[in-house]
Amino acid sequence: MNRPDPLLLKPRKAPQQTRSAATLEAIHTATIQVLIAEGVARLTTARVAERAGVSIGTMYQYYPNKQALLFAMVEQQLETVTNFMLAAAEQLRGQGAETVAEGLALAWLDAKTSDSEAFQTLYGVAAEFDLQASMGRVLGQMSEAFSSLLAAAPDAHFADRDAVAFMLAVLIGGSVRMVLDAAASPDNLACLRQELPRACRAYIVAAQL
Repeated sequence: MNRPDPLLLKPRKAPQQTRSAATLEAIHTATIQVLIAEGVARLTTARVAERAGVSIGTMYQYYPNKQALLFAMVEQQLETVTNFMLAAAEQLRGQGAETVAEGLALAWLDAKTSDSEAFQTLYGVAAEFDLQASMGRVLGQMSEAFSSLLAAAPDAHFADRDAVAFMLAVLIGGSVRMVLDAAASPDNLACLRQELPRACRAYIVAAQL
């Protein structure tokens, strides 16, 4: 699959004023509405502009084409998930290492299996883009946050805490992505919700000195 260079999909400009931010939010909301109502194949910048109540010229000030617009939406979704996880991590600060591991697994599942129709729609769109750099950034943020949590766990003793945090992030993220990409049935998701926290807890126990 030929995927566009992410550098070519960056927005032409960022909003500098409240009014510009409101315009951009209207464009993003309209994009979700068109995606849900008509699907990605029928989405065009003209349709989005019309639904958002902006001119096509205003649309092009930010996004030169459909791919740039969709890429921005996927990036925004990644940021939303990351912020959700960082907030969830703070709620677990000071808990025992095993509780932290289980809590992080459940929080990631909550973030990635949202019932939101918008989230599910964007998840399907994400496969069209090269997200290696974006996903690497998310993995780095998660690993750093997890390491900080494990450092604050009163019962945690690791030879290499950063390596354990990295592996925990990979275990959680990779397991969820595999199921969502290949077999996201209700039964499989229920199994994942039951077994992934157990697997993460077992890993944390095995990794301690």
